[in-house]
Amino acid sequence: MAKVHFGQFVVGPPGAGKSTYCNGLAQFLRAANRPTAVVNLDPANDLLPYECDIDIRELVTLEDVAEDLKLGPNGGLMYCMEYLEENLDWLLKKLDTLDKYILFDCPGQVELYTHHSSMKNILEILIKKDYRICTVHLIDAHYCTDAFKYISAVMLSLQSMIQLETPHINVLSKVDLIEQFGKTAFNLDFYTEVQDLSYLLTQSESDAFGRKHMKLTHALCELISDFSLVGFQTLCIEDKLSVAKVVKTIDKANGFIYGYSGYGSTEDSFLHAMENDDGSENMRVQEKWMSG
Repeated sequence: MAKVHFGQFVVGPPGAGKSTYCNGLAQFLRAANRPTAVVNLDPANDLLPYECDIDIRELVTLEDVAEDLKLGPNGGLMYCMEYLEENLDWLLKKLDTLDKYILFDCPGQVELYTHHSSMKNILEILIKKDYRICTVHLIDAHYCTDAFKYISAVMLSLQSMIQLETPHINVLSKVDLIEQFGKTAFNLDFYTEVQDLSYLLTQSESDAFGRKHMKLTHALCELISDFSLVGFQTLCIEDKLSVAKVVKTIDKANGFIYGYSGYGSTEDSFLHAMENDDGSENMRVQEKWMSG
């Protein structure tokens, strides 16, 4: 019987904090007695904050692709992912040496998760190899302070969920900096639960851009509402309680929490403390990092 492996596919736009998340979460899980490996799948990332167990740059780098094939950054990244897909045995052989929980740190080009097929195909093969993967989609929390950016972020999350077809957790990262560029129009629950987006449209009626594109924005909001799939967790990677709550949500999504003990006990002090969570995390975040 094949051994089951668990892990996370960490995706999101540039600057969302994917590498920081992988670095902080790996430290958190190791402290929680869960051996964890980090796999870098970003061929352009040469400033990793962690020591990775597998690095795609040993196989292909964006710099070499750009120089040899005269491709720009977007086309180059797509080529790199296609090259990885064609040479996936290289990755699978290295993964076979790891008996750990795995964090896949992915590139920040959103097209790879919205309509390009390579990442989806790679995920499908991993799942067939008994990897229980949860996609963790990071969105910078400060987008909540701008109606159009927030709606765009929700659309991006929805498209990634539909495209990748895995258990999927959307996360508002860097929630401790949520109001660094302005104030939110509503309480945090509005944004994490993706409540009636028509209220956001009223906030943009005084904006010239908003008036010009009101019909399009209204149509996007209706589409989001019709699917009714998107919701968000909040995360401050430096806050243990915040990280523990996200980990428990992900563990439920990929099945790790349901009786699996292959990597050691999950009943560590951090996660065990969350068992009596009363659902007030948004209130705690609101009081700690948001004004008003």
